[in-house]
Amino acid sequence: MQTLQSNRRNFIINSAAFALGTFLPAAAPARILPGSVPGDETLFTIGPVKGYSPQIGTLVSMLNYNRYTVIQAVQKLNREQIDFLFDSHANTIAALVMHLGATEKFYQINTFEGRQEFNAEEKKLWEAPMELGDKGRKEIKGKDIGYYLDLIAEVRSKTLAAFKEKDDQWLMAVDAQWSKPDRPLNTYWKWFHVCEHESNHRGQIAFLKSRLPGSKPASE
Repeated sequence: MQTLQSNRRNFIINSAAFALGTFLPAAAPARILPGSVPGDETLFTIGPVKGYSPQIGTLVSMLNYNRYTVIQAVQKLNREQIDFLFDSHANTIAALVMHLGATEKFYQINTFEGRQEFNAEEKKLWEAPMELGDKGRKEIKGKDIGYYLDLIAEVRSKTLAAFKEKDDQWLMAVDAQWSKPDRPLNTYWKWFHVCEHESNHRGQIAFLKSRLPGSKPASE
């Protein structure tokens, strides 16, 4: 039993290290996120974060970890790789990265401003990555990965700043407009969805990377 536990523990540690880019060459560029920096001892600690109420801080710790793994997964890819289209129904890596920013932007305006849709100015940038599909395939291409990472980092920066002005009571509040009589839905769920949504698309990005021209066969 001890051997099985040790193997499982080592698998988790190695998988997490791989996701964070630990096995990348030392010269790999690093993008620093507010509240989650390379080598930060809190990166593998889910819980309250200084400057935020307890539950919001816990949420921030999860958002930071997910975003860091996304950055490590894509930051070394070139323009041809992030614009690679696996098939006519797929989304590119570039489009998926932008989709993360669009989704967070929507929940930002919804929970901080009470709006239910993008305004005209926001649609210019975020409508295509929000919809993806044909619109995304047509419009999201021709940029370096840094362009997309900078855009979603700007969105994240505004999210973190706004969270500092909120408390756990705000996070737990039920949204009557989104709820059903037998299914209340609160603000925490909305931001949890942003978190798990990012994790889901990180998996899609990993799949697309494994199918890039010249990629090595999977070992597992």
